[in-house]
Amino acid sequence: MPISARFRERVRDLLEPDEEIRYVFPAELVGSFLPDVVFVVSDRATVVLSTTALRRDRPKGVLSRKPRGARIGPVDTNTTPWFTFHGVHYHVDDEYVAVINAADTELFRDGGQPPDPLPDL
Repeated sequence: MPISARFRERVRDLLEPDEEIRYVFPAELVGSFLPDVVFVVSDRATVVLSTTALRRDRPKGVLSRKPRGARIGPVDTNTTPWFTFHGVHYHVDDEYVAVINAADTELFRDGGQPPDPLPDL
């Protein structure tokens, strides 16, 4: 599902005033028949929005809002790309893996470091 300018405007209505959208991508709950969700990464938070089954291009409401410091990935690309965000598993189309990686990389561009993947070694 490509993200249009019109869709971004609909998303903006569900964010806080003056919140800047940085990344937007659709995802699907793993093992669920619920409609897709939309992740919106802003300058302040990572927001998961619900959609409707018949109108996936219309965000309906906020499912969760986490501070911007929370990583989204890593994305497992061995099969259908998937990731876990705050304990919930999501599938994502191949084209959005780079978006997730960019959003996560942005967290560390100001001198921060990614978490150590093997902290016990």
